[in-house]
Amino acid sequence: MSKIEVKNLNFFYGDFQALTGISLEIRDQHITALIGPSGCGKSTFLRCLNRMNDTISGTRLEGKILLDDQDIYDEDTDVVDLRRRVGMVFQRPNPFPKSIYDNVAFGPRILGLHKEESLDEVVERSLRGAALWNEVKDNLAQDALGLSLGEQQRLCIARTIATEPEVILMDEPCSALDPIATLEIEELMQSLKSSYNIVIVTHSMQQAARVSDWTGFFWLGEMVEFGATEKIFTNPDKEKTESYITGRFG
Repeated sequence: MSKIEVKNLNFFYGDFQALTGISLEIRDQHITALIGPSGCGKSTFLRCLNRMNDTISGTRLEGKILLDDQDIYDEDTDVVDLRRRVGMVFQRPNPFPKSIYDNVAFGPRILGLHKEESLDEVVERSLRGAALWNEVKDNLAQDALGLSLGEQQRLCIARTIATEPEVILMDEPCSALDPIATLEIEELMQSLKSSYNIVIVTHSMQQAARVSDWTGFFWLGEMVEFGATEKIFTNPDKEKTESYITGRFG
């Protein structure tokens, strides 16, 4: 079942066309990886999925992006609600300069999402979901900036989970982390996919092969190939995909 369907997407920064003719279906409760060299449009595409590019002046989108069969670019779309439903975890951990507790509670407080359970319950549930509860449960008043980078990134994931999203977008979430913290985030993604749809941009083909169910290969603003990860990495249909996977270019 498709959670997100993208139909003939073209995206422009002013007169520059950054994405051309992108069409794909992103399946529910799966991890989809987007790979390709720097500047190929992966992150631009990711930001299209929750309209983060709207904050950049002069941008323009053609085509459709359907979330549960509803076009997210319709004029009557509630963009605040869209970004709650489609959360984002960024390349570098970006906790607020607040306590661990207040970082996780921030979204539910603003959006009024804690009516059926207390904030304490929301915070605990979210930190458990991000596999961070046991490490911080006795220090919830601690400044979040005092955590290690890996812990900060898991805190940012907990902050995203707290607003009850349906989709989690991750833009190179491990690029600033050491190998141990990277492994922890990858294991976390595997545990989260039973409850969320995850789309990850990564420069690491090894990471894409390890964690994802589906992979899309971007090149110069186009999606060269999209398919099951095992097939993409072992028997791709396109010669350009094979050349990139095997390191002959890119």
